Amino acid sequence: METQAGDPGAFARFDLGRVPSPCFVVDEQAVRRNLAILKDVGERGGAKVLLALKAFSMWSLADVVGEYLDGTCASGLWEARLAREHYHGHLTTYSPAYKSDDLPEILRLSDSVIFNTPDQIARFAGVIAQARAAGEVFDIGLRLNPEHSVGEVARYDPCQAGSRLGYPVSQLRPEHLDGVDGLHLHALCEQDFEPLRRIWESLEPRLEAVLPRLKWLNLGGGHHITRADYQRDDLVALLRHITERHGVEVWLEPGEAVALDAGILVGEVLDTFDNGVPVAITDISATCHMPDVIEAPYRPAMLNERDTGVAVRLGGPSCLAGDIIGDYRFDAPPAPGQRIAFLDQAHYSMVKTNTFNGVPLPAIALWDSASDALRLVRTFGYETFRDRLS
Repeated sequence: METQAGDPGAFARFDLGRVPSPCFVVDEQAVRRNLAILKDVGERGGAKVLLALKAFSMWSLADVVGEYLDGTCASGLWEARLAREHYHGHLTTYSPAYKSDDLPEILRLSDSVIFNTPDQIARFAGVIAQARAAGEVFDIGLRLNPEHSVGEVARYDPCQAGSRLGYPVSQLRPEHLDGVDGLHLHALCEQDFEPLRRIWESLEPRLEAVLPRLKWLNLGGGHHITRADYQRDDLVALLRHITERHGVEVWLEPGEAVALDAGILVGEVLDTFDNGVPVAITDISATCHMPDVIEAPYRPAMLNERDTGVAVRLGGPSCLAGDIIGDYRFDAPPAPGQRIAFLDQAHYSMVKTNTFNGVPLPAIALWDSASDALRLVRTFGYETFRDRLS
């Protein structure tokens, strides 16, 4: 995959020495910029917009998110708890499958609970009825697999062959929607409007007969709405078309778009040597701090990388041979102690960090690029590593 990171923005003037290393630094003004765009699209399109916590769960900014968006969407019980503890507004929860012990609390916390198959809804009918009898109020949704693949990488494509995400639309029957209030569609990953248009054109004729029975249609996430080249007016027109033609409320669940180009990961060179190519070991680990670098894979953009100069292979401190971030150009070989930073790391990287090999987690800092105020929100010590083990 190619990185979708834009230019460094205000981070071009951020002093990397102001924070401990490693450290995520999130610019509140950049997050607000993204949120304002999403709010505008929602208002003009007559749609509701939720933050996907799976991509960006920095609850220090929960009140800021609440100023712009209509709520959050969670991927299970723990994210639903986080949403209710810190965020505001509507909460939608979706998981490919629910544990029976978790579902009563999920139903209590959520405004909408989306199931992956009609069989799950039928199997938990008694739990759903019991929750409603106790006074809980929530909608039930069903996730559909559009069976229209537009993804670039199979592991990030919800419509890949044999996908476990969503009920195949070709198998949908009218009785499957008994007791269902809405449908959920999610088939994108870091994409612009055109793939969404193609998916909807393939789906609309198949859903036209059932949409009048429903209250809402959730178009999921993967929309890169805040990217500079995204066709926002086309999205607004589609949202209005769906609402006006089919009489359903439309929801969007952007995650990455909320934090796009809003954060960096600051690190430090620990050692350098030559092994046929110049090599630098950093305190940033691809496998521990930026796992998508390996899983996607992709090469994250580095702040102030040169177009020419010395190409240096940057890698992390773990024992994994493949803990390689990539090859980057410097004016001169970096020296131990030199600070570096990778762009566009606020989304997904923070929520995916781990402590493999006892590698410390990066600290988290919140920066306001307008006032230059900087606050260290969180640091992680040895106890974080110890307490997840037995």
